[in-house]
Amino acid sequence: MIKGTGIDIVEIARIGKLLAKGELFTEKVFSKRESAYCEKQGVPVQSYAGKFAAKEAFLKAIGTGWRGEIELHQIEITNDELGKPQLQITGDSKNTLAHFANMIVHVSVSHTNIYAVAQVIIESLESQESV
Repeated sequence: MIKGTGIDIVEIARIGKLLAKGELFTEKVFSKRESAYCEKQGVPVQSYAGKFAAKEAFLKAIGTGWRGEIELHQIEITNDELGKPQLQITGDSKNTLAHFANMIVHVSVSHTNIYAVAQVIIESLESQESV
């Protein structure tokens, strides 16, 4: 059963301007593992923008938006060996979002030279009850 969906689109240039301001933005928004991955890509800003869009899409999917209780760098977007994005919650945010432990989070990310877009679908592991 689908419990939530979210989508977000960001301008690559906007993320580039924030990255250019220094490490404060990077440390606040991305985990060290995410930053290391992005820096190894051909155009790092596109990867950062995609991960940022995925985090925003997730917050929309859970229905809260970014309320400050959840640290963005603790919503971690990693990639498996084939490049498929995966979402993990770490740190104190894992406790805040404990009710999502029994759910599957599907993540899709794409980008052009100008935009990055991400979609998140949250699926319950519990079967839907009969009406």
